Amino acid sequence: MKISLPDTEGRMTEYRLTGTPIAQASLPANPARVVYAAAHVVTDPFTAADPSGAGTIDWDGTMRFRRHLAGLGLGIAEAMDTAQRGMGLDWQGALDLIRRTREELPDALVGNGCGTDHLNPADARGTDDVIRAYLEQMHAIQKLDGRLILMASRALARTAKGPQDYVDVYSRVLSEADHPVILHWLGEMFDPALAGYWGASDFESAMETALQVIKANAAKVDGIKISLLDKDKEIVMRRRLPAGVRMYTGDDFNYPELIEGDEQGFSHALLGIFDPLAAAAAYAVDRLGQGDAAGFRATLDPTVPLARTIFRAPTQYYKTGVVFLAWLNGFQDHFVMLNGQQAMRPLPYFTEVFRLADQAGLLRDPDLACARMRSLLAVSGVRS
Repeated sequence: MKISLPDTEGRMTEYRLTGTPIAQASLPANPARVVYAAAHVVTDPFTAADPSGAGTIDWDGTMRFRRHLAGLGLGIAEAMDTAQRGMGLDWQGALDLIRRTREELPDALVGNGCGTDHLNPADARGTDDVIRAYLEQMHAIQKLDGRLILMASRALARTAKGPQDYVDVYSRVLSEADHPVILHWLGEMFDPALAGYWGASDFESAMETALQVIKANAAKVDGIKISLLDKDKEIVMRRRLPAGVRMYTGDDFNYPELIEGDEQGFSHALLGIFDPLAAAAAYAVDRLGQGDAAGFRATLDPTVPLARTIFRAPTQYYKTGVVFLAWLNGFQDHFVMLNGQQAMRPLPYFTEVFRLADQAGLLRDPDLACARMRSLLAVSGVRS
């Protein structure tokens, strides 16, 4: 199968597809690693609302994709950054999403984003306001019997005067958790407003504060996800976690090595890249559970160039690549996003994502993917 694709100067080159779609596998009830895919939302393309305002979600399409993830045995990280939380999805929309997923998939493994995004950081007068905002969301999610992923807070980054404020805020909030939660350390490459999180600009000092929070509240902490795109930092912290506290990799660049692990341990996974890589993630971790580490790496290693392209700087716009692949693969009928973020990457980005997805075996219906790629090219003024 062939398709003509433009280069950065508009010259057309024939590209021949070579990928073989990855085999389907569903993870068992107790897989070798706990695996969450942070799931995107599907926008209603027919809404009359301006992209700059409140988004309108296509609930049928959004739930259909979550059923797909659950059918593969993957956990769902709900209402997180990949769902455009804070970039089109506000708190009320997030709570509705959490409620619908809970009703639709009551037996699925779901962690729900709990943050302070309904509090404008500029309006926060101090850390007490941050605590109240966290607890408001925590209580609302727990009322639905939802499990929590405690998201990093822009308001806390703005109001905290030092590391002790982080210890105090997290300890207070964790005291009201009814089940162990997953903490999330989101790096500033994903959200520049989170620079200096944990009260320090250097990794070592920030890590010490995060570890202090975890050790003081170990019974309330399932694990921590760190999204710093630095495997060495993750490994250093992983080796210092208290017994029983999991490391969930949020490293969308180095996940195969981190999930496989070493003689001193391994990371579980809570990844935005596992939204478009869901089939590969399920198959690979299934191979790992069967003792086939080589098969695990043979499946996931070829996906890394794609992941690095999707998550290239400015990293916060990786969601555009995630939704683009969902459209190419037929999980939704359009390529429209909340806040109009389908426009946040240039055409060469999409052509490269298309090539790399093919080479990684991630185009599940190549004919459909080619047809949709051609339609995007046509809208962009490309004559094939």
